[in-house]
Amino acid sequence: MSSNAEAVPTEPIQLTDADGLDDAVSSYDVVLVDFYADWCGPCRMMEPTIESIANDTDAAVVKVDVDRLQGLASQYGVQGIPTLLLFADGENVERIVGVQSADQLSDLIGGYAA
Repeated sequence: MSSNAEAVPTEPIQLTDADGLDDAVSSYDVVLVDFYADWCGPCRMMEPTIESIANDTDAAVVKVDVDRLQGLASQYGVQGIPTLLLFADGENVERIVGVQSADQLSDLIGGYAA
């Protein structure tokens, strides 16, 4: 874990602009990015899991509404939602599409978090 990392928030960060993702990735050692839409049933199913991951792990969790930030979703090649990207030390290290359990995500994050 780098010494310049900020304290990890215990609630998901809702992005309002595309620059926010770069800011989060550069501010935190491990960042889980949830590309979702309000109308997406599987995304709504994952919402409690995403909140739990934000509270229970050493990863910052960032939520990206694909309807609001279409350019950002396109930039990262998001074609289906939910799509989860994991960044570690500024690098995109994992991509997962579809509903995941809290245990699956915790194990994934644990492989990168100090």
